[in-house]
Amino acid sequence: MDGGRLAIGSPHDVVSLMQSAGVIGDPGLWEACWRALILGVVQGLTEFLPISSTAHLKVVPVLLGWGDPGVAVTAVIQLGSIAAVVAYFRRDLASVFRGVARACRHGRWSDPAARLGVAIALGTVPIVVAGLAIKLWVPDYDNSPLRSLTAIAIVSMVMALLLALAEVLGHRRRELPAVRPWDGVVVGLAQMLALVPGVSRSGSTLTAALFDGWERADAARFSFLLGIPAITLAGVAQLKDALAAPSGGGVIPMLVGIASAAVVSWAAIAWLLRYLQRHSTWVFVAYRLIFGMAILGWLRATVVP
Repeated sequence: MDGGRLAIGSPHDVVSLMQSAGVIGDPGLWEACWRALILGVVQGLTEFLPISSTAHLKVVPVLLGWGDPGVAVTAVIQLGSIAAVVAYFRRDLASVFRGVARACRHGRWSDPAARLGVAIALGTVPIVVAGLAIKLWVPDYDNSPLRSLTAIAIVSMVMALLLALAEVLGHRRRELPAVRPWDGVVVGLAQMLALVPGVSRSGSTLTAALFDGWERADAARFSFLLGIPAITLAGVAQLKDALAAPSGGGVIPMLVGIASAAVVSWAAIAWLLRYLQRHSTWVFVAYRLIFGMAILGWLRATVVP
């Protein structure tokens, strides 16, 4: 009590108080839902901005004292982002399916929608192959040194420098209707790097597209569309493991995380597309450099291995 008022220090205190008063049931479930809500917000904010959702989903829980939620949990929460991007680009996707269907029937593969569909398909292959290889041959990837905070910090700063180079060297003349199958291969290889925490799927694909001469907003649009198959496959593949993970908390917390990720992802997509129509990516370069240096500084101060 403080001056006749109850002092509540954190959401965890609120849960504990409500539990002791008999207002709520299992505090473990409420705690899991609260954590899933936060993870969903972090996922939604960072999945489509070029700053690495995986890195933030690793760093934020550690800073909050929750520990690493693991690859499975973060992959499933990404399904909320997929729901958002599919809903947001539903007309684009419908156009792609119609274009591919027409091309299959009449051989019109020069149609822009058909070419976009081919580019997305080709761009998905590298990350699927690499992801399966990791699943088969690196079963302990959750504990890989690549998922350490030190590695994430260094990778974040390296990717910031690459994005800066792309911003300087990119011609920014090409638009989405001019997409070629080869663009899918190039940007898809960059997307494969996102299996390393800290790289950022949207960051690596946006960087590659800028190097390839794309306009910023169109580069982001292609990045979003290209990510739909890859993130969906990753989320579905990890669903069983996520529900069984101690940090997952079961079905209800997962649904909370997916829902919050969907809502925030929609807002992030809309904002980024508008932002890149008028602005450069330098703000993200600066953020990623600061993010990486802040992690290294925090690790040094707390002597965390």
